[in-house]
Amino acid sequence: TKVCYIYKSKGNCYERFYIKIKIKISMNETTIHLEGINPVDFFGINNSKLEILRRTFPEVKINARGSAIKLLGNQKDREMLEEKIYQIISMIERYGKVSDRSVESLVGGDESTNQISMPDMTEDVIVYGTNGHVVKSRTENQKKLVAAADKNDVVFAIGPAGTGKTYTAVALAVRALKNKWVKKIVLTRPAVEAGESLGFLPGDLKEKIDPYLRPLYDALDDMIPADKLQYYMANRVIEIAPLAFMRGRTLDNAFIILDEAQNTTDLQLKMLLTRIGPNAKAIITGDLSQVDLPKYQRSGLYKALDILKDIDGIGIIRLGEGDVVRHRLVKQIIRAYDTIEESEESQKK
Repeated sequence: TKVCYIYKSKGNCYERFYIKIKIKISMNETTIHLEGINPVDFFGINNSKLEILRRTFPEVKINARGSAIKLLGNQKDREMLEEKIYQIISMIERYGKVSDRSVESLVGGDESTNQISMPDMTEDVIVYGTNGHVVKSRTENQKKLVAAADKNDVVFAIGPAGTGKTYTAVALAVRALKNKWVKKIVLTRPAVEAGESLGFLPGDLKEKIDPYLRPLYDALDDMIPADKLQYYMANRVIEIAPLAFMRGRTLDNAFIILDEAQNTTDLQLKMLLTRIGPNAKAIITGDLSQVDLPKYQRSGLYKALDILKDIDGIGIIRLGEGDVVRHRLVKQIIRAYDTIEESEESQKK
């Protein structure tokens, strides 16, 4: 039995934890005793985090009892799993707890895993949200999106579902508001029906529109306390509205986000881009694989990306399958759809 210490990077040096991990190693077995960590924080409720480890490392048999973890398997696989366990412990030690989603991101078992940013990299923090929630760029392309937004006044963020386009954009807007770089946030998206009829929804116009804007509300809920968010919205510091309501306005000293831009026409997207006033920034997000416009109508996002790509002050960031930060199955779903769509396109040719 030996005593090991976990180290975490801090600038150009390493800071030693005051937490000990006792490790017993034999030919095909490693036993790790956690000391100073609540087992529930590590294993998760109903062993949810432990199940993630088991699913990701099927070659290693993982037995857990109390604060002890026993790993059975060949040495190479055990060492890979040990490294992930130490990183999870580092996250718990730094933040007090770690979500199931963060563990999935950390141990994700495909080639994109190395793109996930470790949560102890404080330079990646965009904004601190409610209940100690830390919002940060988690993949390389999300980091590029943050850098592009800092450098340019207009940024296009293009990518499939689950890549954090909207969430990262809202975080940047909240950061700008908190730092008093802007006076207001304007969040908008086209109210285009995705297979359902807007007219059959109950209620007045606001009640009909709100379901289309729900993703924006959800992101804000993570970043601004409920009472403060209500105050901001009541005083129009934060404004969420359908794209049609932007016509004729000048949006100055504002951070503007156009979500679901693939569902805009040429004229609608041009209208929004020409609303930008002095000291304003805009992020336009879209997924060109999910256009809900009528078949005879081409998305205005295609044209905008083509004709605006060489303008200084406009950035274009493309996110991909490796940036998906939702459930582990989302990557596989996107991959499956992409494969069949490519096959169908090749057959047409």
